[in-house]
Amino acid sequence: MILVNNVFLDFPSEMTEAEATEYAKEELQLWNDQQKELDRIIIKLEKDEVIIQAFEKSPIKRIRRITGYLSEVNNFNDAKRAELADRVIHV
Repeated sequence: MILVNNVFLDFPSEMTEAEATEYAKEELQLWNDQQKELDRIIIKLEKDEVIIQAFEKSPIKRIRRITGYLSEVNNFNDAKRAELADRVIHV
């Protein structure tokens, strides 16, 4: 497994790294055209066919609870941001 443009690339041992990288770059371009971000590409060989599986990155949103409201931090007003900054972590 190698990393190509911050995407994990898994390919069979029968394929050279350069060849696998070229397939990956083509797939990355297709996904970039759709404005999607890839996490992993798996290349498989079946007889005389090259099969490419691509997996999109899953966007994870962090939700915080301040004074009873759930929201993303970028939606907080100044008072809620200050409350978040003043929090003390208890161990």
